[in-house]
Amino acid sequence: MMISEKIKLLRSESGMTQAELARKLSITRAGVNAWEMGVSVPSTQYIVELAMLFNVSADYLLGLSKTSTVSVEGLSEYQVKVVREVIECMRNKSEE
Repeated sequence: MMISEKIKLLRSESGMTQAELARKLSITRAGVNAWEMGVSVPSTQYIVELAMLFNVSADYLLGLSKTSTVSVEGLSEYQVKVVREVIECMRNKSEE
């Protein structure tokens, strides 16, 4: 998946419009649209800001890693265990 697709997917999954994302990054909506259309790519500064905003690694955004991260900050050990079990269950389902 290309960075343009990842930005659009992460934004959509977060329930944000292009305008809302643009506001959070202090850029124009047209700038976000250009990233999502693949017309331009975010600068290093915005790659970092996007990674922090969406709780993913910059490597994931850039396509260097297929692994996205999930923050478990603030969860109990039991809740973290449940999250891991759900992920494992989903992996097993996709292999079937």
